[in-house]
Amino acid sequence: MILGLARSWSLAGYAVATILVLPLVALILQALQPDEAVFGHLMATVLPTYIINSLLLIFWVSLGALLLALPCAWLMARCEFVGRRYLQWALLLPLAMPGYIVAYVYTDLLDYAGPVQRSLRSIFGWSSPQDYFFPDIRTLGGAACMLSLVLFPYIYLLARTAFMEQSLSLAHASRIMGCSPWQSFWRLSLPMARPALAVGVALVAMETAADFATVNYFAVPTLTTAVYDTWLGYGNLTAAAKLSAIILLVVFSLIGFERFARRKQQLFQKQSRIQASDLYRLSAAQTAVALSFCATLLLLAFLLPFGVLLSYAIGYFEQSWDESFWQLSLNSLSLALITSFICCLIALLLMFVRRISPRSSDALPSRLASTGYALPGTVLAIGVLVPLTMLDFAINDLADLLGLNGPGLILTGSVVALIFAFCVRFVAIAIGSVESSYKRISPSLDMVSLTMGQGPRQLLQRVHLPLLGKGLFAGALLVFIESMKELPAALLLRPIGFENLATYVFQFVSDEKLEHGALAAIVIVLVGLVPLIYLNRSLEQHS
Repeated sequence: MILGLARSWSLAGYAVATILVLPLVALILQALQPDEAVFGHLMATVLPTYIINSLLLIFWVSLGALLLALPCAWLMARCEFVGRRYLQWALLLPLAMPGYIVAYVYTDLLDYAGPVQRSLRSIFGWSSPQDYFFPDIRTLGGAACMLSLVLFPYIYLLARTAFMEQSLSLAHASRIMGCSPWQSFWRLSLPMARPALAVGVALVAMETAADFATVNYFAVPTLTTAVYDTWLGYGNLTAAAKLSAIILLVVFSLIGFERFARRKQQLFQKQSRIQASDLYRLSAAQTAVALSFCATLLLLAFLLPFGVLLSYAIGYFEQSWDESFWQLSLNSLSLALITSFICCLIALLLMFVRRISPRSSDALPSRLASTGYALPGTVLAIGVLVPLTMLDFAINDLADLLGLNGPGLILTGSVVALIFAFCVRFVAIAIGSVESSYKRISPSLDMVSLTMGQGPRQLLQRVHLPLLGKGLFAGALLVFIESMKELPAALLLRPIGFENLATYVFQFVSDEKLEHGALAAIVIVLVGLVPLIYLNRSLEQHS
């Protein structure tokens, strides 16, 4: 009976998943088209440089983020010292800061004409660049440092959770055997946290591979900047699709490597709540070192860039606070609200199908729909543009056939393309949130409802929806924030004359005039803090 009831819902789920995976299929098909002129020229000249720079950037950012996150995660999870209570959530704040804004702030501070080098020249009496050496921030290494500062919280969050969930009996055994905190960390906690670290590093690597704004501002040629330049500079969609396919290969290779590395690893441990008595109490000297490291990292990754933005916003408030600012905010708000609403509806449908259907194949739609999160914004833009352009042409051809005036580019020439791209990219977040909530609903409630003669619609409306409220809200919130911050897809797919806060800020960053867009940047950062506060409260309730 359940199979018959679920069949129509299953068909709807497969139809939605097919639409969401269409950009990926279209991108691959477009990349298979012949193009010897532009792509052949790129292969013979600059493509190796693009690939090498992308791989080097991924490696250095992953390593840098890991080295920054690991000490913080261990200190916050297993040590007790003054200030720990506040630092454990404050270290998540850099996630709200876009990388290209941090890059601009530090470039402004560290360039030859910046306050740091001016002060050095004044103190030591230097008069020209030949008198001293100062590292150039506009390099691949500088981009790696900037991205490491804003991405390390991914690893920190997962590693901290893994350390907190490790069995206390093993920690007590290590103490009894005479292991120092350092030995306990190196021999016991670190190997047991390897799965979480692998996931965190993979997330950082994928975010690095998808970054466009930071490397573009630093003029570091990578595959993402190559896609942008090839599409808009050469006007060649096929060559851009081929470059995008290389990025996809890198991203899916990272995912595959992470899973392959953990294929035989199994961890079985009894979880228990960590009490204050189970934490390592640091001495005064150790506390000073821990506080210095964590506070300096927080200062460099968030407080200093935010302080500079705040000073810019105050100084240029009158120029920024006008009607255009409100229109930009309304554009960003409406896009994010529509996207989050659609993503939650899709996630609810796909996870409901997975819930009520006894067939294992009905779990496929949710998995297919989630693949879009791995697509970088520049890659996704091409994948969205190809099918929507074909559909626009088909609509206009049909109108001509019927003797009507064609509507024009109603999909690719409007915000429809942007909303579709955002849904493809961020629906995985909503699916993950709804899936987590569904795991807390007992299957017996479904069976009781069905035996009482209720159909799938009544089951969803009367049983599941009231219990999924928090999960849907969390998913909508996260999708909303990500939609507010998304830049590459918005840059490439926005209709003519349309701007939102992210594209507005990036234009000023590109023109070296961030102070004029600082107020909009602060709005993006403050909105990004909302899910971090929500996440921290959730962690405190479960810690």
